[in-house]
Amino acid sequence: MELKDQVISIRRVTKVVKGGKNLSFSALAAVGSGNGLVGIGKGKAREVPQAIRKAVEDAKKKLIKVTLADTTIPHFIKGEAGGGVVILRPASKGTGVIAGGAVRVIMELAGIKDILTKSIRSNNPVSVANATMDALKKLRNPEEVSEKRGKTKEMIWQ
Repeated sequence: MELKDQVISIRRVTKVVKGGKNLSFSALAAVGSGNGLVGIGKGKAREVPQAIRKAVEDAKKKLIKVTLADTTIPHFIKGEAGGGVVILRPASKGTGVIAGGAVRVIMELAGIKDILTKSIRSNNPVSVANATMDALKKLRNPEEVSEKRGKTKEMIWQ
C-alpha cells in the first residue's frame, strides 16, 4: 500500500518566555492511499522539515477508511469540528473536485474524484481539515444502513 502525503499548512508560532520569544513551526499534513484511506496529522518543531515529518507520522497513525460510491461519496453529509463546518455533496461523473484548500487536498488523497463541497464559518485550515475528516467518518454505505434499519437496500437507496 503506497501512501502519498501532502502538506496542508505551515505556521510560524511563537512562545513568549521570560528571556524573549521561542520560535517554532507547526505543520498540518494529510496522508492518503488514493483509494479510500486518508488521515490528517499535526506536527510541531523548531525547524520546518522536522515539523512536516512529525505531521506525516501523526497522519499515518490516524488513517480512516472512507466509504466511496464509485468516484464520489454515497450521500450528502455535514461535518463539524471547532468553528469549521464542511458540507460534502455527491457529484456526477466528470464533475471533478469542487473544493478549496484543506478540503481539496483531503478529497484527492482519499481518492474521491467527483464531489461538491462548501466550507462555512471558519477559514482556519486545522478546523476545516478536522471538519472534513468528521464528515468522512460519518459516511455510511447502503448495506450498513439497510442492515441497521432492517430494510432492503432498494427501499433506502433509490
